[in-house]
Amino acid sequence: MAKGNGAAPTVLVTDAGRGSAVAFIRSLGRKGYRVIAADADPRSVGFRSRYASRAVVYPAPAASPDEFCARLLDIAKAEAVDLIIPVTDLVLQPLALARRSFEGVTRLAVPPDDALAVVTDKSQTLQLARRLGVPVPETRVVHTAREAVTQAEALGWPIVLKPLASKRRVASGAIESFTVSYAGSPAELAAAMTRLEGRCPVLLQQYLQGTGVGIELLLSGGRPLAAFAHRRLREVPLTGGVSSFRESVPLDAVLYDHALRLLGELRWTGLAMVEFKVGATRAELMEINGRVWGSLPLAVASGVDFPALLAQLYLAGEAAIEPRLGAAYRVGVRCRDLQRDLIWITSVLAQRQPYPYLSTPKRTEALLACLGLFNLRSKQDLLTLDDPVPGLCELPAIFRKFWNKARAAGSWA
Repeated sequence: MAKGNGAAPTVLVTDAGRGSAVAFIRSLGRKGYRVIAADADPRSVGFRSRYASRAVVYPAPAASPDEFCARLLDIAKAEAVDLIIPVTDLVLQPLALARRSFEGVTRLAVPPDDALAVVTDKSQTLQLARRLGVPVPETRVVHTAREAVTQAEALGWPIVLKPLASKRRVASGAIESFTVSYAGSPAELAAAMTRLEGRCPVLLQQYLQGTGVGIELLLSGGRPLAAFAHRRLREVPLTGGVSSFRESVPLDAVLYDHALRLLGELRWTGLAMVEFKVGATRAELMEINGRVWGSLPLAVASGVDFPALLAQLYLAGEAAIEPRLGAAYRVGVRCRDLQRDLIWITSVLAQRQPYPYLSTPKRTEALLACLGLFNLRSKQDLLTLDDPVPGLCELPAIFRKFWNKARAAGSWA
């Protein structure tokens, strides 16, 4: 781990306000690394971690990706940074495009370009999965509202609309984001597609009612070094999205095999989470998340220290890592993103479901979730006993967000 002069390596972690980034800051700090917490928000809670040796602010990567990369390059030179770990797509994609600028200055925990291209393009991901025999939803690629309505009847209702890429760099240089939506009728589908025409091709998919399961891996050249699995207990938005509350589960042999074949074919290096939707009779691939996933604090709390293993891989090489594929982690550990879980609770209590044809949790579930907030056995992404300040700093931010929403919109949803 040590540099040639005996000093501890310096690692810069982006998006320091995210729970997953704070998990990196804490894990690497506990291992003796010098950690620089970096974020576009000067009030980032990660800056308050006892394990952050220094805090730096960079330009917002979505609005100014080139200036963001230039700032990180300057920091890497000035601080002798050994490794930069990008946490979100908004920083990963600009750094991938600028990776040559960082050569000889620092290492980037960024997967190879050819592999990254496949996982950031959902159409290419589906093609790979079909070729390898990994089950996927019935899908059509469409570009216009008329084409979508024509193709939808063969899929059945409701329909899932997935933009081909979740992030796209536009002519101005800024990064545009796209989200998943749903349609329960031809008119609703046409309206949703009209908003996307000319901006991004869309995948129309059959809707599968089920539970999200993530197979999480660290790999080197497609060879697995560590593995973990979780299932989603609650998601925001209610229709499906980011998990607000999740639980560690045993590795499912079939899903694990699917994930290994996909990432092995890509010769993936780094972290990845392969997400499946598990229904009553079948499981289907949803996506390959080729970056640090949001629920990573659960893996660390369960005994799989992905942050330390990733740093070791990039700084010392694969040979320095003892594979943890057969090692047991704690099953049944639960961990929550407090802010998102409060959004889930208030959304269920308000029963504000934008898609009435999709199932909505009952208010009794939200009330039970309220009581669960006081269950000390459940972990929290940001609040830990040895580093409590980031979690405590989150509380006023949550209050401000809910207060502003209530004043502006007159609702909690």
